[in-house]
Amino acid sequence: MDHQPKFFENLSGTGKAIGVLTSGGDAQGMNAAVRAVVRMGIYVKAKVYFVYEGYQGMVDGGDNIVEVSWESVSSILQVGGTVIGSARCKSFRTHEGRLQAAYNLVQRGITNLCVIGGDGSLTGANLFREEWSGLLEELAQNGKIDAEAVKKYAYLNIVGMVGSIDNDFCGTDMTIGTDSALHRIIEVVDAIMTTAQSHQRTFVLEVMGRHCGYLALVSALACGADWVFIPEYPPEEGWEDTMCVKLSENRARKKRLNIIIVAEGAIDCHNKPITSEKVKDLVVQRLGFDTRVTILGHVQRGGTPSAFDRILASRMGVEAVLALLEATPATPACVVSLSGNQAVRLPLMECVQMTQEVQKAMDEGRFLEAVRLRGKSFENNLNTYKLLAHKIPDAELPKTNFNVAVLNVGAPAAGMNAAVRAAVRVGITEGHKMFAVIDGFEGFAKGKIKEISWGDVGGWTGQGGSILGTKRTLPAKYLEKIAEQMRTNSINALMVIGGFEAYLGLLELSAAREKYDEFCVPMIMVPATVSNNVPGSDFSIGADTALNTITDTCDRIKQSASGTKRRVFIIETMGGYCGYLANMGALAAGADAAYIFEEQFDIRELQANVEHLTEKMKTSIQRGLVLRNENCNENYTTDFIYQLYSEEGKGVFDCRKNVLGHMQQGGAPSPFDRNFGTKISAKAMQWISKKLKETYRKGKVFANTEDSVCLLGMRRRNLVFQPVAELKSETDFVHRIPKEQWWLKLRPLMKILAKYKTSYDVSDSGQLEHVAMLPKEAVPAPI
Repeated sequence: MDHQPKFFENLSGTGKAIGVLTSGGDAQGMNAAVRAVVRMGIYVKAKVYFVYEGYQGMVDGGDNIVEVSWESVSSILQVGGTVIGSARCKSFRTHEGRLQAAYNLVQRGITNLCVIGGDGSLTGANLFREEWSGLLEELAQNGKIDAEAVKKYAYLNIVGMVGSIDNDFCGTDMTIGTDSALHRIIEVVDAIMTTAQSHQRTFVLEVMGRHCGYLALVSALACGADWVFIPEYPPEEGWEDTMCVKLSENRARKKRLNIIIVAEGAIDCHNKPITSEKVKDLVVQRLGFDTRVTILGHVQRGGTPSAFDRILASRMGVEAVLALLEATPATPACVVSLSGNQAVRLPLMECVQMTQEVQKAMDEGRFLEAVRLRGKSFENNLNTYKLLAHKIPDAELPKTNFNVAVLNVGAPAAGMNAAVRAAVRVGITEGHKMFAVIDGFEGFAKGKIKEISWGDVGGWTGQGGSILGTKRTLPAKYLEKIAEQMRTNSINALMVIGGFEAYLGLLELSAAREKYDEFCVPMIMVPATVSNNVPGSDFSIGADTALNTITDTCDRIKQSASGTKRRVFIIETMGGYCGYLANMGALAAGADAAYIFEEQFDIRELQANVEHLTEKMKTSIQRGLVLRNENCNENYTTDFIYQLYSEEGKGVFDCRKNVLGHMQQGGAPSPFDRNFGTKISAKAMQWISKKLKETYRKGKVFANTEDSVCLLGMRRRNLVFQPVAELKSETDFVHRIPKEQWWLKLRPLMKILAKYKTSYDVSDSGQLEHVAMLPKEAVPAPI
């Protein structure tokens, strides 16, 4: 990046008033967004008002519109739903209602609105903005306000954030609440699977999504469901027979349960509804299977927001305030949203129009068009599901005579098994023979390698840890033996799923190509480590699950202090030298500080943090949370920091410390890790097939170029294949971290939300982009 950093210090909110409201259906994470808007607003010296009960509160006025302080949003980060309430409002749809709302806002000088809700709420806000000057003139004519006010408050600025568990808004990868809703669904599916297996039952699960099948589709991907019904992609004519054949085939393969997921808005190709009861009756009549229906209903909206939703909403909230500060009468109302891991601003009405286009396409039976309009992420999910759910009969499979081995390397990470399952199934579909290596490179050297079939990986997506077994051992000392095993088993390609050791391992194998021809085959690495420290990828499989564990634990620890006054907790997280978990955990748990290796600190900084906490204890928030990465500093250990805080805080607060340890590597994978692992691994296997075809000459595979040893990583908005040799220059090998890490840009965000003065580089944000009408052959997106 060669542009000059632009800092928001130059943007002042002095004299501005911002109103924040939540409207429409509630979603987990809305409170995190409200908190971020309030704190960022106060930080830039604007006045911030809560508008209680959505548009209804704006129309009713009075106590429904209240100025708030920093402490007003304390302790709401971990609460689901919305603390400022949301109501369906008929009166705002009338001219009189909007006139009254305008009057109530002008009385308080509010000309900036931040609306958190679905497309209906945002459309209403846009209409309000367009009518604003007319409404003020009408109020002046009625003698309600004077001409001075009409001039002073001439323009209304609006920024939207999409809070909707359905993820049904075009232009944004993930809406606030979607990830948490997936957490609820997956918790239920995991629980149901154990009982279904005991009784050999079939379960039909109905999930939310009247007009959008995102939740159904992703949860089907994440739990390996046998069949899924979504509104955008109705089953073909005669689906009843096809489905029953598939279900009985699965039973014949010794599978003791079937899971069918139905979106509440599911339809057939004649636009007739497909209900969960209808599916159940069909299975019972045709197959006689013991079948039960579970309707998840409002459970999906409930519960605490996931780490992903808290971070997403916090980033969006800060971005929304920046957008309001920069808005001019000429800028259109915008929504702040996420693309890949980039915060972007999009014109609100373009997004709404595109969202309505999807519904129109579905109503007119143009289903392929509807899937395309939903965006590349949705399309990619659907294609991956179709690829993995149903086995093609052996007779119809292509035969390539290539053997591909899959292995796990490094420490276990949740989601590894989902990645292995996807690799094995895509490999088999492409016509290869798939081999599983037990216990990483060490097991490889010892000949622990066996062929693995489609059915062998059934039910793996939801399993934590590594079923294949994994070791940190590097291949260098076993090169001879590994080469021998590759020769004996005729291995033509390698897929390594793991962390930093996997990356080092591939570098060693490619260096050994000169000596051993056996290593002249396509090799690919898929990053999987809780530390998220692999160069070439913004995310790695397992990091999201670890982050949720840290966040949940911090919530509990904070709660434990609610009875005792004035307590500070010091929590140590994993990550080696990489501060990702400590930094993002701090953002998601609302911590006061996070000590990381990437940002050096000294005794003065520790002292400043203690003083900051002492000041905080004088307010109504009488507890503190400090996260420390395990290797952030060799002398300032967790014990040292604990003792320092205890001494310096004497008489003001007491301290407790907690080392989270290996619980961060365990547990069932989060929906994000299952989905990410599945998609990235499927894509890696398709790359292997392509490379095998390219490098097959005279009866053998021979690949010795740099681009035949790659790492598949997520970079900003896309999945990219990068030769490992090229990543060397981006790596700090001593500390096992990438030299540049995207998430460091979010550090100031955490500090701002914890009331520290800091500078925040906003060069990346601020440009209003347009909603791309995707070309037919759109690239598959990240999650």
